Amino acid sequence: MIKVLSSQRVFSGRAFSIRVDQVSANGGPPMQWEVLEHTGGVAVVPIDDNGEVLMVRQYRHSVGEALLELPAGTVKRGEDHAECAARELQEEVGMAAARLDLIGEFFLAPGYSSELMRVYLASGLTPSSLPQDEDEEIAVERVPFADAVRLALSGSIRDAKSVAGLLLAAHKR
Repeated sequence: MIKVLSSQRVFSGRAFSIRVDQVSANGGPPMQWEVLEHTGGVAVVPIDDNGEVLMVRQYRHSVGEALLELPAGTVKRGEDHAECAARELQEEVGMAAARLDLIGEFFLAPGYSSELMRVYLASGLTPSSLPQDEDEEIAVERVPFADAVRLALSGSIRDAKSVAGLLLAAHKR
């Protein structure tokens, strides 16, 4: 049994906060656990009428390279997850979906983060764009669905939400 002895928020930022907890496990000595508090996120698997997945290639500063990913984003406080998915689809790939179906959810890194990622399958795509976020420089790439799944399985796609999202979509299709 884990007992929280104290908790202190040490950082609050735009996308997340960091909390430091002092805990005791099974009556043992106090330990420090850092927790990244996150409002949650969405990833979208947008598949067009030709069976291609609209993916984004964007630079990720934390890993120092551009990654091929599914469109995704952070849920704003009080925002509905499906609304966030629709917004991110418009911002990142310039499309709206006639259908947006929840196909799964998972914690990204439960060892230190509370971020829950929900994955949506988007179909019936039509052009409809919103301005991209200021900090994003995104290139849209169309990848045949079967190729995208192969890239995820081979390790060529290394972004966890994209690997999981593509495999969830493959299972649903």
